Amino acid sequence: MRFLDTCLYVIWWNSEELRIPYLHPLDQRIHNYHPDFVVHVQTKQGPKTFLLEIKPDAQTSLRQAPKVQTRKYLAEVATYAVNVAKWEAAKTFCEQNNWTFKIVTEKDIPAFTGRR
Repeated sequence: MRFLDTCLYVIWWNSEELRIPYLHPLDQRIHNYHPDFVVHVQTKQGPKTFLLEIKPDAQTSLRQAPKVQTRKYLAEVATYAVNVAKWEAAKTFCEQNNWTFKIVTEKDIPAFTGRR
């Protein structure tokens, strides 16, 4: 947040204020997804809006299934399925509004901040 406040090309940003409906894959009901950040920036091509979700890299893909499927692994699979449903809804929302959706992990932070 400090980075967004001090970044010269950020025009405005907000956190968890947007609500995007999505179909929950486990209960088949509509829920609301609140993305972590909406960031409006000035680029060389003009203003652009990004929808950002901050996640640990380990949560952005499924690890290989273990030989014995533990409760922990099954919970990971369920969480991942819900996240994918949220992210698909976010991508659709962004396409409809000419925004860009991005999942940001610890691997991306140096690229955003210019730090290593």
